[in-house]
Amino acid sequence: MTERYLGSGTIERDESALTGPVPAHLPQRLTITLWDFSWYTQAGPGEPYADLDAAVAEAASLGYNAIRICAAPVLLFGGLGLYEVARDLEIGGLGPSPLGGYFGQRTRWYDAPGGYRIDLRARLLALFQSAAAHGMVIILASWEYQQSTAFAASPAWFEAIDAVPLADRYGVLSDAWDAMIEWLTDHGHRDRIALVELHNEVDFSILPALEDGGAEEVTRLRAQHPDLLITAGYGKPPHLAMHRLPDGLGAAQFHVYSYGVLDALQQRIDIRSEGSEGFPHAALRELLRSDAPSLAEYGRAAEWKYRATVVTDQMIYGYDWIDPVVWDTWLVDHYPPYQQVMHREIASRAIAIAAWARWQGVPAIVGEGWVGYTPLHGTFEEGPIGRSLAEHGVRTALDHGVWGVVLSSNAAPHHPMWQLRDWQRELNAQILAR
Repeated sequence: MTERYLGSGTIERDESALTGPVPAHLPQRLTITLWDFSWYTQAGPGEPYADLDAAVAEAASLGYNAIRICAAPVLLFGGLGLYEVARDLEIGGLGPSPLGGYFGQRTRWYDAPGGYRIDLRARLLALFQSAAAHGMVIILASWEYQQSTAFAASPAWFEAIDAVPLADRYGVLSDAWDAMIEWLTDHGHRDRIALVELHNEVDFSILPALEDGGAEEVTRLRAQHPDLLITAGYGKPPHLAMHRLPDGLGAAQFHVYSYGVLDALQQRIDIRSEGSEGFPHAALRELLRSDAPSLAEYGRAAEWKYRATVVTDQMIYGYDWIDPVVWDTWLVDHYPPYQQVMHREIASRAIAIAAWARWQGVPAIVGEGWVGYTPLHGTFEEGPIGRSLAEHGVRTALDHGVWGVVLSSNAAPHHPMWQLRDWQRELNAQILAR
């Protein structure tokens, strides 16, 4: 019996080799833990990052070799008169609630009570020193035009960056990164920089489209530092039309989220909007804790804090007062019809990112993923379904030559998922064995 030839499209290609070259001094695979801005907004006594060196050591013990952070470049090196603010930065979170506690206390990433001061430049240097001691590298990004400034007690940082005209913001970011890179170089840490992102999720930040001046700034910064990988991050790259991405990115650092059943729930309860008449609606009230206050009783944080973040007031209220057991039960019960499409969506997006990176000849990184934004104590992504989706995403990315991946956006010291020690060690070992 002879085999039929059915066309070149039936011949499988081995695409597991890296999509683009990686500097020789960097690991040939990155397994990333996402510390975002939390490494300085949750650093008070008893908080996850109070002992920075211990946090780095623990990450290394779990098998991670890369940490992705908001390095606050504009605050530290942006030339906006913020030197004293950065030297004595007061962290305030979203502020105290009139009901006791603080706004965001059960909202993922926003559960920062504040009440302490830090020298952020000194803290950044300490992070690099700990990373060097524990064999880690750092992915540098900025969340400043997305949410970092909302966690300061004073609006000074937000007001300074907000005063920069929209068209000038990428230039300010680029100049700040240039100064920060030189400062880190002077302190002997240039080889510790795995990647520099002009900004995190430029498509979901208070910035122009990257093609409106941002790509030019990436190119300029790359010319100033040709030995470093420099790019900009996308929250939702155009997976069906990757040719729309601007030229000049030195890496494909894109995020892969498949909301699926989560999106269905979010739309049902209208939690991501702002100013919705009659909020919270009946569908959301069905998910709330029995002691949930009305929206009026809950109150509001300072108005400038909502302008400083892309997360809405309805999200903060909802995630603070949702019953996580009821939330998780709804997601698990309604997941079956979404299972196949969520797996396909994760795979197709990861493959599209890798294919674009291979076409451009640059390394690919999935710096965030895989399901989406849930209440702090919701366990859908930490549970069997979420872990299965994460494992599927990691495997697909590695099979297609992606250089670096997160296990999950929630696999970090400030999330409950950090307690899944064995799972993290096992999956990290698989990544580093490729």
